[in-house]
Amino acid sequence: MASSARWNHVWVGSETGILKGVNLRRRQATNYVAASALRRHEGVCAMCWGDPSESEILVGCLDRSVKLFSTEKGKFTESRQCLGGEGSFCGLAVHDSSIITCVESGLLKVWRDASCENMETQVGAGVCHMRQNPAQPQCVGTGGKENALKVWDLHRPEEPIFRAKNVRNDWLNLRVPVWECDLQFLPGSEKIVTCTGHHQVRLYDPSSPQRRPVLEATYGEYPLTALSLTPGADSVVVGSSHGDMAVIDLRQAGRLVKCLKGFAGSVRSVQCHPTLPLVASCGLDRFLRVHNIEDKRLVHKVYLKSRLNCLLLTSREKWEDEEPEPAAPQADVKEEEDELWDGMETVATRTVLKRTADPNVRETQLGKHPKKQKRTSAGP
Repeated sequence: MASSARWNHVWVGSETGILKGVNLRRRQATNYVAASALRRHEGVCAMCWGDPSESEILVGCLDRSVKLFSTEKGKFTESRQCLGGEGSFCGLAVHDSSIITCVESGLLKVWRDASCENMETQVGAGVCHMRQNPAQPQCVGTGGKENALKVWDLHRPEEPIFRAKNVRNDWLNLRVPVWECDLQFLPGSEKIVTCTGHHQVRLYDPSSPQRRPVLEATYGEYPLTALSLTPGADSVVVGSSHGDMAVIDLRQAGRLVKCLKGFAGSVRSVQCHPTLPLVASCGLDRFLRVHNIEDKRLVHKVYLKSRLNCLLLTSREKWEDEEPEPAAPQADVKEEEDELWDGMETVATRTVLKRTADPNVRETQLGKHPKKQKRTSAGP
């Protein structure tokens, strides 16, 4: 298992506390938590890469523990309790060998080594998501329910360096509620794209004079729960609580480009490949799906048994050339619904014959043709 763990393309965290590694080329998945150790209070709620080489994964659980998984060794190597605040993790990141956590109550904390003092700040209650800026790892963005978008510099955590302003009142002059569900920083700029629980996609530009969104678009009628930028950062893929997923163009005033189909439950996590036109998604229907963004084709669909909360997609490009030899598929998780049918018990049927006095009728019930009687010619 240790040698094959590094070849997995997608890592998925489930509500039952299982870390699953999925190899899309082999069409197999592996559970990296023993079935006897499953506990629902240890469900995975946040994940992030532990290093740029993607050899380590940080897994945040509901019991407020952060576990370190090594993809080279194929096992968990460390575990740390990150207590403080209330609620589950809504974001996880790494900066300078320190762990950054944020919980629903709004406590943002940087966990340093034992020799250094931890840093913490309050970002406001009702946080739904916290995400790190890849270009500036010391900066993170937060947002939630009645908690507008904020950008924080961890070197100066006293006040946010950007605080978004709510949009103007609607046509009835009523206040528009705030519900930021997910966010991501655009590479090469200071812009931030968010999706809301009121099916809105918004683009903020901290460098502009206004703090309100510079672009706003709506999609569907249900809360948008997750988003991810496509390669090139000119579009964003959003998923909803109703199982809808679409591609929104950020260059053309939020125009709907295409819809990706095949979902049967709420989408919990979406991630696009940084260079390939692929997007991975998972949710409550227990399926991991990988779509091709260009032609909307469903490339992979793997059934993973548990309800899924979050995922990580590898940034490797040449998947077909990286494995030295094919491996036999495992029986842990089969693709799609084959496991359901294979696990069903075979029921044997028995034909009950009714007794009859006519031998010809009995032979017909046994599947035989009745014997023909010889024709006799009558005498003159």
